[in-house]
Amino acid sequence: MATGIIRQYRYLSLRRIFLYFCAMMLLPVNTLNVQAKTVTDQLERTVIVPDHPKRIVSLAPSITEIVFAIGRGSLLKGVTQFSNYPKAARQIASVGSYIHLDVEKIVVLNPDLCIAVKDGNPKSAVDKLDGLGIPVYAVDPNNLESVMTALIEIGNLLNAEIEAKKIVADMQARINRVKENISKATHIPKVFLQIGISPIVSVGTQTFLHELIVLAGGKNLSEGPIPYPRYSKEQVLSLSPEIIIITSMEREKTFDQAKKEWSTWSDLPAVKNDRILIADSDILDRATPRLVDGLELIARLIHPELFTPYE
Repeated sequence: MATGIIRQYRYLSLRRIFLYFCAMMLLPVNTLNVQAKTVTDQLERTVIVPDHPKRIVSLAPSITEIVFAIGRGSLLKGVTQFSNYPKAARQIASVGSYIHLDVEKIVVLNPDLCIAVKDGNPKSAVDKLDGLGIPVYAVDPNNLESVMTALIEIGNLLNAEIEAKKIVADMQARINRVKENISKATHIPKVFLQIGISPIVSVGTQTFLHELIVLAGGKNLSEGPIPYPRYSKEQVLSLSPEIIIITSMEREKTFDQAKKEWSTWSDLPAVKNDRILIADSDILDRATPRLVDGLELIARLIHPELFTPYE
């Protein structure tokens, strides 16, 4: 048995050596006669990137969405797990989750550019890619403004400046329209946004979901320094939320069960007013252009009286 383990270890070691050797052989070919430029990413890192990238690996689902949104999805050769929007992203090779990147798979795909996110991608994996000569450009989209900034920067990287600017202009116009409607509100209801079912998890001040609640005319009951605070059921009840919005990576039956459990507390203001609501997490849990969809959705849930059915 020991001999078998030793053989397996040797096999894995040889495989890694082979893959890295292939990468080192491929990279000079990849960059031969290719013009490059020096840029500074959102983490203040100096990165040398090709003028016209041809093979891109996205290191987060949000990056995948942004690349498709600006019309450069055909350049993607690798994406991370859960890159499920748009549907075409599901057909692209996976390089692991954005937290646990498979560097070997990325190397085999021979990218001339990787696009990373500050929140989630491990520095060790980025350093390995840098060491292999694969440029990694990092962005940090954590609110609506920084999402729009990331769009512009990625558009510049992929020669899609016009497309990116159009999307940003549309996002800004829709944000302004929501703000205009919300300015007519006469009451700011207390909102508890539940993003975790068991345990109960909500969102603190330093999150884009907090920003959406505030822009949508609500008071976030879980605001504070902890990004994703946990609560007991008793703590939530003591906050007396007027509106409970349930959104989570957990799906369907879990939503209904959570709503049913809150509904048993007849003295809760949200129950009295029939304001226990369910929101689609697909448009709320990623820092992409679809955050504006999420803003419009939450604004309608909190202030349905300020929005017409057809707007």
